[in-house]
Formats: sequence, C-alpha cells, structure tokens
Amino acid sequence: MEKVSSEEEETGWNVKKIRKVLGHVGLLLAVSIYTVIGALVFRELEHPAEMSKFNGLIQNLESQRFRLIRFSHLCSQDTLKCNQLLDEYELAVIEACQGGVQLPLKSKDEVASRWSFPESAFFASTVLTTIGYGNTVPNTFWGRLFCILFALVGIPLTLSVIADMGVLMATALSGLHQKAKPFIPTKNFISGLSSTRRRWLSALGGIVFLVLYLSAGAAIFMVWEEDWGFFEGFYFCFITMTTIGFGDLVPKNPNYMFMCTLYILVGLALTSTIIELVRRQYARSWKTIQALSGPLGDMLKRMGEGAGTGLDMATFQTDLKKILTVMNVPRKTNNGKEWQEAIDSVLHDIGYKSKDKKTPQVLQIVVYETTV
Repeated sequence: MEKVSSEEEETGWNVKKIRKVLGHVGLLLAVSIYTVIGALVFRELEHPAEMSKFNGLIQNLESQRFRLIRFSHLCSQDTLKCNQLLDEYELAVIEACQGGVQLPLKSKDEVASRWSFPESAFFASTVLTTIGYGNTVPNTFWGRLFCILFALVGIPLTLSVIADMGVLMATALSGLHQKAKPFIPTKNFISGLSSTRRRWLSALGGIVFLVLYLSAGAAIFMVWEEDWGFFEGFYFCFITMTTIGFGDLVPKNPNYMFMCTLYILVGLALTSTIIELVRRQYARSWKTIQALSGPLGDMLKRMGEGAGTGLDMATFQTDLKKILTVMNVPRKTNNGKEWQEAIDSVLHDIGYKSKDKKTPQVLQIVVYETTV
C-alpha cells in the first residue's frame, strides 16, 4: 500500500510539473502567435498603401529627371529655367529618400518595403513591448486603428510573459548558484558577510550579468549590421532593454529580425528581473534605516538622560558598537521577535549603566524621528 501511495504521489507531482511547464510554454506560444497574426494584419493593411506611395514618388522622380535631361541642352540659353528644373529635381530626390525609396533606383522591383513580413513582425514586437522606435509607423486609418486594438490586448499579455520569463530566470540562476556554491573559492568570504551585504553582492552580480548580456548583443549586432561598431551595438541594446527606444539606431537587415526579436524578449525579462532585484535591495536598505532610527534614538536619549557633566566617549563607542552589531543580525524567526528582544536587552543594559552614574546632567540629546 505504501508503495502504491508513493507511486501515486510521484505521478501527481509529475503531472503538476508538466502542467507548470505547459503553462509557461503556453504563454510564450500565445504571445508568439499573437505577434505573427499582428504582423500579417499590419502587412495587409500597410503594404499596399506603402507601394502606392512608393510608385507616386518614383513616378515624380522619373518625371523631374526626364524634364531636366530634356532641357539640359538649353541651359546655356535660359539659366533661370534650368535652375528651376534642377531645384524641382532635387526636391523630388529628397522626397523619395525621405519616403523610403533607395537611390540610385534601377528597377521598381528593387524598392525595399518597410512592411515586409520580418519587419512587420519586428514592428509588432516593438508595439507589444512598448519600445516603439518610431522608424516604422502605420500611416493608414485602418492600420492605426488596428494598432490601438492590437496594443490594448497584446501589451498586458506580453508583460505577463516577460514577468513569467523573469521568474523562470531568477529561479534558474538561484538553482545554479546553489549548485555552484561548493565549487566557489570565495564561499568562506561570502558566508562571513552580513545578509545585507550578501543581497547587495547579489544585486551587483545581476548588474554585471546584464552588462555581459548587452555586450554579447553588441558583438552580435556588429556582425549583423555592417555600419555598426561595438559601442553602437551596446547603445542600441541598452536603449532597447530599458524600453527607452529613441529610434536613432535600428536594425535594418531583415534576415535577422526574428533573432533580434527573440534577443530583445529575453533581454527585457532579464532586465526587469535585475531592476526588480536592485529595487528590492534599495527598499530593504531604507527599511533598515527606518528600523535603526528608533532603537538608536532610544539609546541616545537614555545616554543623554543618564549622562553627567561630561560624556565618556569610550563608553559611548562601546554602547554604539553593541547596538549596531545587534541591528546587523538578520530577522530570521517569529517576524523579528528575537531580533527585537536582543535590541531591548542592549537598550536595557545601556540604560541601567547610565542610571548608575551620579554626575549631574549637562548633555541634552534631541532626536527627531520621521516615518516615510
């Protein structure tokens, strides 16, 4: 019976584990399918309008070029007319370049669309991750309307996936750290640190890991983008992972758009995890300062009340070391009950010694405590 019960428990545990994995995979699959659907719709809505605009720009460019060439042999006779045609052709070239037409243009088939499927998928991912570079935007009414609806539904879904990936990364890194502990040569040094310093060390380690991830991305983009150096790649990765998204540097090679999207998605999860880790450490440090203000204030008040005509600095330093030592002890059990009892014990000892002094009071200490 015990064997059957053990097998049932193991089966139940495996089922729960499979369900948990399927939940994570399902979220990632859902946002991937949603992005693909969005890319297809954006391409369907924006590509025809883009091609129509391109054709108009190309026709205008060819028309102005033809007029200039036809009149070129008369330029010596009518310089004013020639300058006017030259200005009109120059304006047509500028409009074509700003509209996305790549020059010199040999064939209309060589027009590089901003709404190819890879670039549409990349645009959809920048909408869902709220990066929004601004280099590619919908120009039609229906494209803009769909963008609003697409973002309203997709952004919460994507943020859920990023948060879920962040939890998985944190769990994986924690497990890896636990397994690597016996092989870390500085484990004795780390074990001798206070819990606060350990948390700060973990936060610093996370920041270093993020810098390495951004550096790896910069090296990859140096290969993907011919005109990018390491700094340009690192700058783009940082601006992207922090969702600032200036849009001054954006990948142009459509062959790597899917890999770029995957790198950004993983990087956003990593960045959000590390930022949350640092934020929690700041919050813990602030709470420690608040907790320290009360007991330390009590200690100073009691010392002031029991002080005589002079202040014994040796005694003051000893008492201060006592209370700071207790303050650095982690609050492990009973919601910090043992920690508070230790604080009270030190304060009682300090107050008792102060009362034994017979010298008159000359020291007055006033402590203002604030709560934020």
